Amino acid sequence: MQNQEQGLTIAGKTYRSRLLVGSGKYRDLEQTREATEASGADIITVAIRRVNIGQDPNAPSLLDVVPPTKYTILPNTAGCYNAKDAVYTLQLARELLGGHKLVKLEVLGDEKTLFPNMPETLKAAETLVRDGFDVMVYCSDDPIQARMLEEIGCVAVMPLASLIGSGMGILNPWNLSLIIEQAKVPVLVDAGVGTASDAAIAMELGCDGVLMNSAIAGARDPVRMARAMKLAVEAGREAFLAGRMPRKFAASPSSPMAGRAT
Repeated sequence: MQNQEQGLTIAGKTYRSRLLVGSGKYRDLEQTREATEASGADIITVAIRRVNIGQDPNAPSLLDVVPPTKYTILPNTAGCYNAKDAVYTLQLARELLGGHKLVKLEVLGDEKTLFPNMPETLKAAETLVRDGFDVMVYCSDDPIQARMLEEIGCVAVMPLASLIGSGMGILNPWNLSLIIEQAKVPVLVDAGVGTASDAAIAMELGCDGVLMNSAIAGARDPVRMARAMKLAVEAGREAFLAGRMPRKFAASPSSPMAGRAT
């Protein structure tokens, strides 16, 4: 885990915000812009297979509302089900973004669960790292797989809290804690966050950051939820740094009893 007091440092660059947000599922590009600004995020992930960032010069581009001059664009491989497609997608993104190296790898196992296909993820990670990419990687909450990805050279591991888009929150905090304890690269929860308390819990566990899309875009008021998530991540981080009180099996009065008149 990183130095406690600094910002979120990934691949040698430090970001102010520990909240990363997606760019899909919004009503339109204007709502995307408003929610992104409200989130305070510095890093915006973009599904290259689904969002136009220049592939179609005749269609509106996401980069018009989240410009690379203001945000770090994080191309991802959402919709890829094998290593070959994932590698090709990120090589295309590098061309579209003028040599951009920081990417998010995700190789999915099936359309029903969107659970990561870890053998294909490991294969793609090896290829991308050799090709000079800085790879942030969506993975299962398996500490062994996370360690293998770090050993390959990934710059961040991103275990799921629960299934993508499920909003079920953190279902296995113990596995996340094991990953955090062993990691020498940033650990970010990716997938499954449903509301602000989920983000706060992730940060209280010691995660370095949280990435989300559906929890904001799928809210009744996405812009307000984006603000809530910003505050939740900040509060969870502060609580983690402060150190929570020990859990006890007995009551303990808030006011000291010593010196009180009888």
